[in-house]
Amino acid sequence: MTVIPCQRSAEVRRQILEFAEILKTDAHTLLDPNIKKLREEIVSFAENLKTEAHALRESDVKKLREEIVSFAENLNIESDTLVLGEEHVSERDFYGRGIFRGAIESIRGQFAAKMEAKREFVGHVLNYMQDRKFIIDWDYTGEGNRHDYTVQLVSSRVAVIELKGCLDGNNTNIFERPPNANEFIIWSVCTNPGSDTGHNAWSGIHTRLSAEIIWNHKIVDGLIIWDMLCGTACRVCPKLLADSSRKTAVGPYSLPPPCLYMLPATIPNVRSNPDPVPQTLADVEIMQAFGSCFGCVEGEVNYVRFSVENRGSDLVRTTRIMRDGAVQKASRPTAIRRS
Repeated sequence: MTVIPCQRSAEVRRQILEFAEILKTDAHTLLDPNIKKLREEIVSFAENLKTEAHALRESDVKKLREEIVSFAENLNIESDTLVLGEEHVSERDFYGRGIFRGAIESIRGQFAAKMEAKREFVGHVLNYMQDRKFIIDWDYTGEGNRHDYTVQLVSSRVAVIELKGCLDGNNTNIFERPPNANEFIIWSVCTNPGSDTGHNAWSGIHTRLSAEIIWNHKIVDGLIIWDMLCGTACRVCPKLLADSSRKTAVGPYSLPPPCLYMLPATIPNVRSNPDPVPQTLADVEIMQAFGSCFGCVEGEVNYVRFSVENRGSDLVRTTRIMRDGAVQKASRPTAIRRS
C-alpha cells in the first residue's frame, strides 16, 4: 500500500553518484578541519558508491543525505574561510566584496530558473486541455497573489490552482482561496529527481495540508501530484509499466496520467462534522477535466479523509488515503500544533 504509486529507480542512484563526484572535486577548497574531516568521509563514501552502487540501500541514501546536510550547515558557518584559487579571502573581504551576497543571488537565480521550468510545464498542460475543449481558458495570476492560475471551466465555473513544489516544506501551507474560486486545488510540481515522492506526498497531505485546512478553515477541493519527471527513468510510473500506450504527448513531454487526490468539500469539526466524506471527480470539475483529458481511471483516484476529535486539551486529526476501495495509508491521531 502506497501514498503515491511512483517508484524511484536506478537512475536516482546514478545521480547520487554524480553528486558524490562533485563533492569529491570541490570539497577540497574548504579549510576548516571539521569540514575537511567531513569531506574525507564523503570522499570515502563516494568511493564505496562507485564499487557498491548495485547494492545501494535506502539506508545508504539516507546516510549520504545526512552528510550533505551537515556539510551545507558547516559551509554556511565557515563560508568566509573559503580559498579562491591561491588567495585566502578574509571574513571582511568575503562579505565586503560581495562574494557571499553574490553566491546567494546566484542560488536565487537557479531557483527562479526552476520556477520558470515549472510554469512552462503547467502552460503546456493547460494549453493542451484548452485545445481539446476540456477547459475554456486559463490565465497566470501569480504576481502579487497567493494563488497561481485561474481557469475558466466548460460550465463557466472558475477554478483556481495554487502551484507548489515537493510538498515537504512550510511553503505548502502558504495559500489563500480567493473569493471568486468555485473550485480550488493545489498542484505539486516536484523537479527534484532524487526526492522521495511517497514521503513528500504524505508530508504534504497529513503533516501540512490537513492542519492548515482544519485549523485555518481553508477548503481545498483537490490535489494533483504530477510533473515532467513522472514516467521518466528517475520516477518510474506503474501506470505506464502496465500499459505504455497510456502516455500523452504534451509539447516536449511524454506524460502518464496524473495522480489525483480528492478532498472533502467541508471543514472537519468535532461536534458537527467529525469525518467529512471526500468529494468525487464529478463534484470538482477541474479535477474531472484533468482525469478525462489524461486518461485517469477510477481505481487510480485517491480519496482523502480527515477525521477530528478532542483528546484532553488537544485537537487531533487522523488522515486516511483510500484508493481502489482500500486504505493505502492512515495516520495515528495527531495533535495540531499551532501558535
